[in-house]
Amino acid sequence: MKSTVEHLSPTRVKLAVEVPFDELKPNFDKAYKKMAQQVRIPGFRPGKAPARILDQRLGRGVVLEEVVNEAVPAKYGEAVTEAEVQPLGQPDIEVTEIEDGDKLAFTAEVDIRPEITVPDYTSIAVEVDDAEVTDDDVDEQLKGLQARFGTLTGVERAVQNGDFVVIDLSATVDGEAVEEAQTTGMSHEVGSGQLIEGLDEALEGMSAGETKQFTTKLVAGDHAGKDAEVTVSVQTVKERQLPEADDEFAQLASEFDTLDELKDDLRTRYSRVKKMEQGSQARDRVLDALLEAADVPLPESVVQSEVEVRAHEAVHEFDHDEARLTEYVESQGQTREEFDTELRTNAEQAVKTQLLLDKIADEANVQVEQNELMERIMMQAQRFGVSPEEYIQQAQQANQLGAIFADVRRGKALATVVQSATITGPGGSDVDLSELFGTAGAEESDEDAPVVEGADAAAGPTDDAAQVADADSDASDPDSPSSQVEADAGTDHEADTEVVGAPDSTSRA
Repeated sequence: MKSTVEHLSPTRVKLAVEVPFDELKPNFDKAYKKMAQQVRIPGFRPGKAPARILDQRLGRGVVLEEVVNEAVPAKYGEAVTEAEVQPLGQPDIEVTEIEDGDKLAFTAEVDIRPEITVPDYTSIAVEVDDAEVTDDDVDEQLKGLQARFGTLTGVERAVQNGDFVVIDLSATVDGEAVEEAQTTGMSHEVGSGQLIEGLDEALEGMSAGETKQFTTKLVAGDHAGKDAEVTVSVQTVKERQLPEADDEFAQLASEFDTLDELKDDLRTRYSRVKKMEQGSQARDRVLDALLEAADVPLPESVVQSEVEVRAHEAVHEFDHDEARLTEYVESQGQTREEFDTELRTNAEQAVKTQLLLDKIADEANVQVEQNELMERIMMQAQRFGVSPEEYIQQAQQANQLGAIFADVRRGKALATVVQSATITGPGGSDVDLSELFGTAGAEESDEDAPVVEGADAAAGPTDDAAQVADADSDASDPDSPSSQVEADAGTDHEADTEVVGAPDSTSRA
């Protein structure tokens, strides 16, 4: 076999392949054996008809078609390996010549992973918010705990922010009742913003037995994006009374005997939350700085695939009704053109993130251990409310296990970058995030842990803080089909192609 590679752009190549017919003998043998089993020829037992008889009965063109369909994907894979390129997605294949008894020639155009120069991420410096927990923070946490043990008491006064009301709701659009907006006896916390826009403002100042109308823009349902006339009636008004914050409450609400012990525990817990938030902020800002410094050519087919997935997810929320999606977009103060442009920009950013983190993972020789992969699977299974076994089965059926693996690997690659960056607080003092991201250059502690792929890597996320090290969810979430750039290690570069008709026909994969 002879092959050449032409670089059409930094992200696309064209392979030209010529295969002598003597290399196709195994393919001819397989084709004849398959056809002999499928046809009945008088005088021959099933599967025993010789090649020349099959040529006469079926026609040489049919045999050649079967051979080409069998040979092209495998020869394409060999050409990819020989050219030392990493293809992304399926190739566009064209059979250019079939000279019976002489040679088979075809071309294949395919997007590839571009050559990327990783910027010096040790020079990245970002500032994050302070993670210090104040007394006000503790008091706010305590009030939240008190609210869980509060009681609701009816009051004879106008509705105030924070009250609980029982209401009836109805709405019309252009005089027509909106069925999904009709409800009676609904309990609602005023000021929570959990229902339709404008409701909380309308409720404040109303009393039990009163009715009011207001106008709002619906954001869901058949009338999404349209103005609706909403009628709200108040049945009852109740206020929440909080228990006294004392030792007795501490014993009721926790395992602690005193209020001071409970406050100390709240401070510790909230400090952990704040540290996680600080870690997430550091991750995002380091990633932004990394992307800003990197020049990553984007494969158009991969970007377009990402755009299509995101567009599908967007219109799926509106039962695949493009007109309703457009109405909703416009109701949010954005034109459809602006929405589509933003969607493509986000898709490009996602692909750039994936490609860059994959390159960093390669250079850092990042490995993914079996327990890390299972931790991700269990976390995602819990997120979607299914068992890990069911999630794995669904991922296998959707061919997404490779994407899950790639996502974990990218998370560890990003952790490597964060470890090496300079992260400071508002006052300029260094922020220690080693608890979340490990220490730059640290070795994995468990040398005997089963490795899924790769060699030794810098320490990645640890314990329940592992999610902080993950790449931005919009960029590399494998559970949304938007994760298009998967790990290629160990995969066969074969094209799914089918040649239809006589020789010299054109085939597209």
